[in-house]
Amino acid sequence: MIQPFDDAYFMKKALQEAHIAFEKGEIPVGAVIVVDNQIIARAHNLTETLHDVTAHAEMQAITAAANHLGGKYLRGCTMYVTLEPCAMCGGALYWSQLSKVVYGAKDEKRGYRSQKVVLHPKTKVVGGVMEAEAGNLLKRFFIEKRNLN
Repeated sequence: MIQPFDDAYFMKKALQEAHIAFEKGEIPVGAVIVVDNQIIARAHNLTETLHDVTAHAEMQAITAAANHLGGKYLRGCTMYVTLEPCAMCGGALYWSQLSKVVYGAKDEKRGYRSQKVVLHPKTKVVGGVMEAEAGNLLKRFFIEKRNLN
């Protein structure tokens, strides 16, 4: 029997956020934060909209989840994000103490792993969930962006 609330289920929700970003002309990265199989935060990149280089999906989701919970630590929470977090977001993930991070596509050049950013020692990481779907959306975005210029 398929578990209704598995990593793929929540990554699909993060992908919905990435599609919203795509439609806005933002780099299509989406994130959701979950606690007890309940989504408490949804976010997508807003760097262009807000003219803010820190407005990554992960940063927006962390802020929304902390506001929802009424505290800065996100212990017991899982973040699902369509692209491997960058160094900046990796630092925020460290400080927020998320219990688990699940990402879709790898970011070989700017991802936290290639930048040697360490997440909190208690944070579990799962990569490659719906990697093809997340990666294809990013590729499509950049192909369309290049063709417009």
